[in-house]
Amino acid sequence: MTRQVAASAGTTESGQLSSGALALGGIILIGLGFYFIFIRPALLPEDPRFMGTTLEHIRVAFPGLLLWLPRVFWVLGGYMVSTGLLTCYLARTCFRSRAPGAAWVAALSAVTSIGLMVVVNFLIDSDFKWLLLLFTAPWLVALGLYVRGK
Repeated sequence: MTRQVAASAGTTESGQLSSGALALGGIILIGLGFYFIFIRPALLPEDPRFMGTTLEHIRVAFPGLLLWLPRVFWVLGGYMVSTGLLTCYLARTCFRSRAPGAAWVAALSAVTSIGLMVVVNFLIDSDFKWLLLLFTAPWLVALGLYVRGK
């Protein structure tokens, strides 16, 4: 978005900090999505541990599971990328120009996307729970700055 278009959209310099922080939250979601699509294995070492079983037992008891799960993660990753893209767009447009409802949309999106992911990862005692909790920081910073008019 050019400065001229931003100015015509009612963008103020004060909205750039909160907008940038929210865009970072969107970029993190995009990165998580690509991880789920291209890198994440069907089961992490913590998954059988949480289920109280072994990877070998899962392979024997559910022979198609390890083939099916990556496809599920491709879909989940696609939704993460889409959510991240929409978050970046929201950050650079409605959030930056302080459109009515933009903060509520950002807050509810944070709770239902990265927030819910963090809660579930704490419930299952994931090895990645603290890293994921750190990923909520840009959203919290963005909303805090937004409330303060920055």
